[in-house]
Amino acid sequence: MKAKKLLFGLLGITLLATSCYTEVIIEDDFIVESAFNTDQVLQSYDLWYVDINATEGNGEVPFLQRAFTVAFDNGILLANNNIVGIGKTGGGLGIDVGSYATLSGIVEIDHDIDGLWSLDVYAINNNTIELYDSRSRTSYFLNGYRTSNFDYDRVFYENINYFLQEYDAWEKTFTSEVGAINEFDDENYLQFFSDNGGYFRSSVDKIGTPLTNLQWDFEGDYEVFDTNDETLKTLTLDYDFMGNDYFELYVIDDGTIELYHVTSETVYEFGGRGFVQFLKSKSQSSKVDKKRVKSSNKKMNVTRQRKM
Repeated sequence: MKAKKLLFGLLGITLLATSCYTEVIIEDDFIVESAFNTDQVLQSYDLWYVDINATEGNGEVPFLQRAFTVAFDNGILLANNNIVGIGKTGGGLGIDVGSYATLSGIVEIDHDIDGLWSLDVYAINNNTIELYDSRSRTSYFLNGYRTSNFDYDRVFYENINYFLQEYDAWEKTFTSEVGAINEFDDENYLQFFSDNGGYFRSSVDKIGTPLTNLQWDFEGDYEVFDTNDETLKTLTLDYDFMGNDYFELYVIDDGTIELYHVTSETVYEFGGRGFVQFLKSKSQSSKVDKKRVKSSNKKMNVTRQRKM
């Protein structure tokens, strides 16, 4: 049993009502007594960021586990399950993933793939709610935002490791003339998975090869690092039996990345091929379904080497 009562205490939630803002005061049992008021709380913000690192319990609600944000829009559940396109898809709210209805202090969600779920709704503070799944005894904590003040760029930047997994493959589209010859010059395709904390494959097949015909020549573990420079990410490819390559990682747009090979001082660009839209529990690609996990990137104390 949950020890706390739904939405106890005096909390103020600001609701957007047509062209003006109306403040609704949530008092003891205010929402418990009304399904309508529960819906008002869920719609009090444009979208809710799923703070996956705050999750409590050992169970899982699949559609919350894969979502970066969710939105409750007049009976329609929307979600940003992908980093690609975040901030643009659905006007920033994401794609339609199901429907919902409210009871007194409960939201019932009919997800297009994951089916029916009944979740208790708790208010933690003025912009944080808890969705509790009593079957698995698992709580998800969601922070409310307006689309106008939500930092989509920060979410993108903090989740680049997921971004790399959102294409079936990355195809090399550019190699700089400047830079020492090295073995990575021959590798034209990269593929990233979440398996075992970060697994990759690479191929030397010629540019333009159909994805289904690619032969994967090398494999190993990969890791994305934060650095002491907030605008810089680094990437290591640790090949099985072959040592590793170290790159500075830059995002050109949500379909293009740049890898600066520090040792050889060579710049490579890769374009994403085969976008994987994470809606289904089993994606149609060769990859398993993406799930967010509690994590934080390790940090490198390095100085940027790429001359911009």
